[in-house]
Amino acid sequence: MWIDSHCHLDAPEFDADRAEVIARARAAGVGLLVIPSVSPATFATARAAAQQCNGVYALGIHPLYVDDVPDDAVAQLADALQRWHDDPRLVAVGEIGLDGFAPGWQDPAHRARQEDIYAAQLALAAEHGLPVILHVRRSADVLLKHLRRCRDAGRPVMGGIAHAFNGSPQQARAFIELGFKLGFGGAMTFDRALQIRRLAAELPAEALVLETDAPDIPPHWLYKTAEQRAQGERGRNEPAELPRIAETLAEVRGWSLAETRERTSANVRDALPRVRAWG
Repeated sequence: MWIDSHCHLDAPEFDADRAEVIARARAAGVGLLVIPSVSPATFATARAAAQQCNGVYALGIHPLYVDDVPDDAVAQLADALQRWHDDPRLVAVGEIGLDGFAPGWQDPAHRARQEDIYAAQLALAAEHGLPVILHVRRSADVLLKHLRRCRDAGRPVMGGIAHAFNGSPQQARAFIELGFKLGFGGAMTFDRALQIRRLAAELPAEALVLETDAPDIPPHWLYKTAEQRAQGERGRNEPAELPRIAETLAEVRGWSLAETRERTSANVRDALPRVRAWG
């Protein structure tokens, strides 16, 4: 089966037809969804969505939400990780990381808050023996710095997935050396995405996982221009698109679709070991 390694099934965009979205994913052969949360307000909704689709979930504070969450957000995450520690559907700490594209990134206070919350979540992941699902946007080097600090302090994070990876080959190798897989999705389907396609073609086969990031990062056939979006048109992504997205990876690697499915699904299981109990 296909595994969508990053899907926000609990997002409001799916409230009207979540059951139908799940049914379409199953019909397309997408047998497992990994659902990361983005703030304490979504811990329970991500868990509930995982139960609804017979999938798995992660708990974390997304960097784009750090200015909106309460000051005790990390404590709330610690409580949730403790409370649901034995839930076999809980597979990672995520979505966590840093966003260098955020409007406040150049503000020292905002950047410090992003880094402090990220570092605290890495510590929780190490404490609970869970991998992490990383948000990487113009921030790879700083993310790597904190991961190395954890390792050098004797509290290493047990790898995970660098979601929607679009860094350099050198950064890719650094994540791989730290035990991470790299996520590829809808952005890869655009002809102009030469760097992403080059990475997908040249990185070790055991480093690649597939994702949709639904409802976001639509593939080229769902993309809407800024003008279309201003007129109210939406190109909502969903997990049923994963096999078609995978066709691009198969093309650049010279793999069959069956090989692409088997390799990338096995890589998700390696990155998130608790996934093995679910498929």
